[in-house]
Amino acid sequence: MLTPTTTAARMDRLPITRAHKIALATLAFVFLFEFGDLNTFAYVAPALIKHLAFSVQDVAVVTSAAFLGMAVGAVFGGRISDLIGRKRALLYSTLTFSIFSLVNATGFNVPTFIIFRFLTGVGLSAMVVAATTYISEVMPAARRGRMQSAVMAVGLAGIPVMSFSAKGIVPLGTDTWRLVFVLGSAALLAVPALVTLPESPRWLVHKNRLEAAEGVIARLERRAGPLTPIDETPSTAAPAPARQGYRDLFRGRTGRTTLFLAVVWIFQTLGFYGFVAWVPTLLAKHGFSVAESLGFAALTTIGAVPGALLAWPVTDRFGRKVPLVVVSLATAVSGLAYGLTFNPLAIVVFGFCVHLLIQTFATLLYAYSPELFPTGLRNAGNGLVYGTGRLANIFGPLIVAAIFAGLGYQAVFGYIAACWLVVAVAIALFGPRTGKQSLEALSTKTAETRRAPKPAAYAKSSPA
Repeated sequence: MLTPTTTAARMDRLPITRAHKIALATLAFVFLFEFGDLNTFAYVAPALIKHLAFSVQDVAVVTSAAFLGMAVGAVFGGRISDLIGRKRALLYSTLTFSIFSLVNATGFNVPTFIIFRFLTGVGLSAMVVAATTYISEVMPAARRGRMQSAVMAVGLAGIPVMSFSAKGIVPLGTDTWRLVFVLGSAALLAVPALVTLPESPRWLVHKNRLEAAEGVIARLERRAGPLTPIDETPSTAAPAPARQGYRDLFRGRTGRTTLFLAVVWIFQTLGFYGFVAWVPTLLAKHGFSVAESLGFAALTTIGAVPGALLAWPVTDRFGRKVPLVVVSLATAVSGLAYGLTFNPLAIVVFGFCVHLLIQTFATLLYAYSPELFPTGLRNAGNGLVYGTGRLANIFGPLIVAAIFAGLGYQAVFGYIAACWLVVAVAIALFGPRTGKQSLEALSTKTAETRRAPKPAAYAKSSPA
């Protein structure tokens, strides 16, 4: 009889099978274009300023609209994923952001870009929340962080790919910037592979679809070869799950987890996109040509991929908390140093460091955030805190534009450093330690377990 505890024990004893590798490769491909599309407007913005007479304030408004879409996509997409499943949520969200990325190529003024970037943002965040939750639920506990790092490392290659593509494409003509958005829609090629992915057994058990869950786990076990016996002692067995509603995200220990992660996501997002989304435009406004600003930005983005790989050796060995604190402090220092220099070589070096560190942080946080919520609310909780960060960043571009207009170029990077300091302090004071623990064990520490149903409820099965 499958229960949440036996499901966790059977999933966490598995090696990385061929099915795991296919899922990881598929998600990595989708992330490649998700990260690429996330930054397309930043690379196209200097051309829009030049050819369509956009102002810095126009760029800020459109960027804010995209983040409003991301907030909507994360919050509602996360909740929908808890209702319809991780697999279908991944499929629908990938279709959404890819199709609307293609539609972005038809934009011709500020209102059209506001609409198109909003709708693209809905799909982007819904996909990220569903994918990170899927990885946390399907990958074995001892390798969960490293598998997230592997997916991110491949996906983050989309940033320099998109950056160098924009550097080569945008200067070719007045309308060639449209091709950058076309490139961002290539995640549509992953749709056939997404259709074949197995559903998360943890989600299936939570929905009492025990036959379907048993089928998925059995297929994974057949491909894994000989396995160690399940160790389910009273000290490690998780209690039966509570009947959880969305309001439980705001109550008791789960509520404190939600609040803590919301603060981290808000200031991480402000610090992250304050740098990534604005560097090309700020450099152009500071006196560098469009080609030079895009060139500097392209070179610094090379740090993104090694940044994700930097998380690989530490995420499962040391857990997430300590590395997150160290990396956020280092990001604050590097970002401030970037803003204090005008030497081209120093701009590239410190920009490389910032890109490396913020992607190390993002990789760790993508693993950390979903594992702190119980299965029934994992995607909803992860989506809520992720979406809260995106919602706060509606004001982020406006804050950057106001600081730049009132206090100048260097003050923007002081603001970015301050955001990362807040993140470091929040995690140091309130973040629980994780790593090499089952999701169910973590849930008993960070979530409420009230109103648990009788064990007999898990003996029932429903059609797949």
